[in-house]
Amino acid sequence: MLRADSPAQMAMLAERMGFGFAYLYDETQQTALDYGAVCTPDFFLFDANRRLAYRGQFDASRPGSGVAVDGADLRAASDAVLAGRAPAADQRPSVGCSIKWRPGRAPDWA
Repeated sequence: MLRADSPAQMAMLAERMGFGFAYLYDETQQTALDYGAVCTPDFFLFDANRRLAYRGQFDASRPGSGVAVDGADLRAASDAVLAGRAPAADQRPSVGCSIKWRPGRAPDWA
């Protein structure tokens, strides 16, 4: 299992895994609280006006399901937003590990 419990560990993980994208290490968990994030991963896609356009799963794959990881759901939403269209209304929630809240940080909805 890959874990990063500090910014330094996350930086090492990103280097080791060759991340070609920016990421946020939410040390205080304030960003997760502000967005209402529930699990990892939880995807939020915003349009050019910074309005939430998509919140949902990456794709239909699940560990052990045999379904290939292809990013189809997030890609379709991204393509729609980039074309100036609204993503499909059917946005399936992400499935993953629940966020492990720091003591005293867990929201009422968690």
